[in-house]
Amino acid sequence: MQVGIDARMFGPAMGGGGLGRYVEELVRELGTLADKHRFVLFLKERAQRGAKGTKVEERITDVHWYTLKEQLVMGRLIDRERLDLVHFPHWNVPVFLRTPFVVTIHDLILLEEPRSARATTRHPFIYAIKYAGYKWILKNALTKSRAIIAVSQYTKSSILKYFPEIPENKIHVIYEGLTTFPPSPPRPSLPPHPTILYVGNAYPHKNLEVLLRAFTLFHESHPEVHLVLAGRSDVFYERLRKEAARLNLENCVDFIQNPTDQTLSQLYRDASLFVFPSRCEGFGLPPLEAMACGLPVAAASAGSLTEVLGDAAAFFPPDDVPEIARVMARVYDDPVQQQSLKEKGLERVRRYSWRRMAEQTLRIYESCA
Repeated sequence: MQVGIDARMFGPAMGGGGLGRYVEELVRELGTLADKHRFVLFLKERAQRGAKGTKVEERITDVHWYTLKEQLVMGRLIDRERLDLVHFPHWNVPVFLRTPFVVTIHDLILLEEPRSARATTRHPFIYAIKYAGYKWILKNALTKSRAIIAVSQYTKSSILKYFPEIPENKIHVIYEGLTTFPPSPPRPSLPPHPTILYVGNAYPHKNLEVLLRAFTLFHESHPEVHLVLAGRSDVFYERLRKEAARLNLENCVDFIQNPTDQTLSQLYRDASLFVFPSRCEGFGLPPLEAMACGLPVAAASAGSLTEVLGDAAAFFPPDDVPEIARVMARVYDDPVQQQSLKEKGLERVRRYSWRRMAEQTLRIYESCA
């Protein structure tokens, strides 16, 4: 079987965030699993490196995602390889593609979160065109795919809610895995204060402005604690810096931009509490990474988070500022609850494995080709 994988988002550093991590771990695991199959990886730059193995080939496309060029060029590049199947790890499938394909859907945030859809850096007219294109391309991907991989039961339910014409047995729930960070070498704490940590992007649905307001209340009784926000530098984080300044939080909110895995490892191990206030999440890798590093987690009771985190996190309503502050304080001040959450978290993360995810995905390929 000859399988293509759209790996242009390979690795978080390429701008793919959690999607990049998913692609990176999928192709690496497949490279060690499937000796009887040939894989063709479509990468964006020569600097990228995908799976290793004698039956893994790479193609450099220089085509960015979410662009008109992607729709006009990417399909032809894939079709000429004469593959049995191609896997798109996201909804942005070229509508004129002729090769059979499977698609992974991580979330339907732009449909479920109107606030996120409106929070754009583009002119409203241009964004309206792109938003209409998103819905058209998404529906095409769901309708024409041989199979749909959803990363949680929550995501599967969202697909069936917005696209009831899609057969339920076409959607397969395959949970993501968990990346193990290398131990960080001993060095001074970064930053040198007790910290509450958030890791991820600053898109509107991540709800970080609400987190800042909740931290304002928390900080009144915990002036020694800093909030650390770590993620990819972009216009949304710049907006968040301005909001922190408006709330007079410049001296107690620290921004760690474009952190490496080694920096993340140290941040997770130095923090006292991890907080994840997202209003809409298809899976939620960062709180699992925090749990794997022995960090207690407080998270929003929204999206897939209660499903994925189970009883290993303290939950709060995502839009209740006083309650978010109370939950943060309750966990931060209670060593017994912290220890309980740490133990439950270390047990919870055993459920998630990139190797298991790749094995289940490979079975989908074999059933569809």
